[in-house]
Amino acid sequence: MKKNNSTKDIASAESTDKVIEEFQEQEAPSFDAGAEKITPEQEEKEEKEFHHLESSVPTLEETKARYAEEKEIRKHRKEKAKAALNVEKTKLNQLKANLGKVKLDPSKKDEIDELEKLVAAQQEIVDEKDLAVKLAHITYKPKLAENKTILAVRHLRMFFRLGVWPNYVKLKAVHDVSFDIKEGETFGIVGESGCGKSTTGRCIMHLYDITSGSIYFKGYRVGAGDRWNKKEIKYSNIHANEAIAALKKEEATRCASASSAEQEKIHHEIQEKIAAINDRRQMVLERQKSKIKAIHYDNKHAPRALLNEIQMIFQDPVDSLDPRMTVEDIIQEGLRIQGKHNRLENHQKTVEILKKVGLVPEHASRYPHEFSGGQRQRIGIARALIMNPKLLICDEPISALDVSIRAQIINLLNDLKEEMGLTMIFIAHDLSTVKYFCNRIAVMYFGNMVELATSEELFRHPLHPYTKSLLSAIPQPNPFSEKRRQRIVYRPDEVHDYSTDKPSFREILPGHFVLCNDKEEAQYKKEIEALDKGDIVLRGGVEVRKDEQ
Repeated sequence: MKKNNSTKDIASAESTDKVIEEFQEQEAPSFDAGAEKITPEQEEKEEKEFHHLESSVPTLEETKARYAEEKEIRKHRKEKAKAALNVEKTKLNQLKANLGKVKLDPSKKDEIDELEKLVAAQQEIVDEKDLAVKLAHITYKPKLAENKTILAVRHLRMFFRLGVWPNYVKLKAVHDVSFDIKEGETFGIVGESGCGKSTTGRCIMHLYDITSGSIYFKGYRVGAGDRWNKKEIKYSNIHANEAIAALKKEEATRCASASSAEQEKIHHEIQEKIAAINDRRQMVLERQKSKIKAIHYDNKHAPRALLNEIQMIFQDPVDSLDPRMTVEDIIQEGLRIQGKHNRLENHQKTVEILKKVGLVPEHASRYPHEFSGGQRQRIGIARALIMNPKLLICDEPISALDVSIRAQIINLLNDLKEEMGLTMIFIAHDLSTVKYFCNRIAVMYFGNMVELATSEELFRHPLHPYTKSLLSAIPQPNPFSEKRRQRIVYRPDEVHDYSTDKPSFREILPGHFVLCNDKEEAQYKKEIEALDKGDIVLRGGVEVRKDEQ
């Protein structure tokens, strides 16, 4: 297998930027160890307990002024983009006019070919400017684009409802996941089956309407959920009503033994407090309504041309291919959806992409059942690559393949990444495979991201107990060491105590994040010191002290 050599560059760039940023529209992370399903009653109790009114809510005038300013900025961006589009369209029309004149003289074949190339290049520029006009009103984070962050996921939550009302539960498939991916990076996501790896990839692909959080691609918000914003309104009303009821009760108690003059004074004081609470509630309401409106606009108006730059290789190479379609039809399906119906051009693109993935043009007329598992996976890769993506999500592309074929697919993906300048998300079960292919690795458990670090750092300093459990599950090639291998079983209820001190995603070392509380953070730092000094040695994820060797 080929080792990616850009790990240090990515790590140094990532260490300067905090991966986890606090966005005003999202909630603080929480963790429910060992709980996968939750009833509506449990959810209400949990959210009401941890929900608090925002401590620094701007005034209503400040909120309106802020959104008016943002609206003016978006308007200016659109006007500027339209002006640039008109300039490029004028150039394109001039080139087409010149081409039409030259075509009247068939003897000028070389000049015609040159002008056709210029028209095609100018058409691409016009398409880019047209896309910029469509993106002008989408929420944009220029800092992400400046830092060359191609994908940013912020507090992603994806819940599924199981059962029917009133006996239904919510399955927390993904619960508060945040990460950044730089251009050209290969980002690995590992974990056991059902931990939320594939769901995270499908949320990025827009295959699911996410529950809460935001997804930014090239700085633009292409997906968002409004659940938290609605909950903010709901619980702000609940806490405001509780506070007003308490004030009225206090007024009745104080007025019971007061004179009429004092009663009037107490009433005036209580009414001022109630008015302040209602003003605060109205500010929260206006603020969250504006955010919900922006979320719905972004979800509806995210341009398809931008979303097409994110493609996915699915896990099962058999079920992901239509058995009634030829290979050529399968690969060309995305092009036809985009409106490209030129048969000759589509056939040429299909032949080129088949050669890139190690197949031959004769395979285009065959059906999926005529191929082996590895060849089917190559067809799935070709289907994704023909759309010319910038971000490729590989959802366990090698888990259904034989061991002998896995290395071929890994090397193929590595070659294609270097050749086409791809950024990849590689989802897998096996940490040993991900180590040799990815720059950074995220470990997920029960919908939560529990550890995030570079591949070298994760294997040098595995801190979270679940990461150690995954490392201990890697088979050893030596039969003697395999016989001595100790399997670590991760039991969250035994190794974590989050009853009082809740965990958060913390940076233990530069670029190395772990989900832990204060006590665990201190413990992990001591483990790192012991590992660096050589007092502790890791053997398949198991810590062995120097004096016990």
